[in-house]
Amino acid sequence: MTESAGENWEVERRRVLRDSLGVGIAVGSYGLSFGALAVANGLSVTQAMALSVLTFTGGSQFALVSILGSGGSHIAGVGAAWMLAARNSLYGLRLAPTLKAHGPRRLLAAQLTIDESTAMSFAQPDQRSARLGFWATGAIVFITWNVATVVGAVGTETLGDPAKYGLDAAVPAALLALVWPQLRRKDAGITAILAAVVALALTPLFTVGLPVLLAAVVAIVIGWPEPRSEGGNRS
Repeated sequence: MTESAGENWEVERRRVLRDSLGVGIAVGSYGLSFGALAVANGLSVTQAMALSVLTFTGGSQFALVSILGSGGSHIAGVGAAWMLAARNSLYGLRLAPTLKAHGPRRLLAAQLTIDESTAMSFAQPDQRSARLGFWATGAIVFITWNVATVVGAVGTETLGDPAKYGLDAAVPAALLALVWPQLRRKDAGITAILAAVVALALTPLFTVGLPVLLAAVVAIVIGWPEPRSEGGNRS
């Protein structure tokens, strides 16, 4: 590696780490809302902490405690949480060639595969930056999310409604910032709009989580590779 290449990587590394830190803090702070909501809906501080450490996928966690808090069964809560978490399996398939993780490192990668770490990885220009973006974002979100969960759970009565602090907007704002550069492409923009329309149309008809999964079918259909001709080119 030449000196110039090394300097370029150092600049790129600092950029990725800076972006990862910003996303991690913004998204992780939303754990305050989860900790508060979990305790308000009958979970103990220990149970809220266990969900954040072991489950570590915000949408699933919120779905579970919301359903339990509204009187739903444990089966319904776990089912909704599972449906929301299913998307992470698709992320893992897409990330595997980039991360090239094996053994214990692969288990850790599976735990850190969330919306934010995946989006940060996809947003990078090369594999080296993509790997750094994934690991840095996943680790920072994990730490801040779990710390915020404890603070939110312990301080529920003092905190009050977390939405009044604007924390409910942290996750969608962070994700929008991550995917925005990709939306400049016409096909990506069309895909996003169609998926959003499908999700909104199906939300009143299906249980929590299922509209999101069904909307993902739009991206699969649009992105499905075209059949190749005998010469090896796309037809």
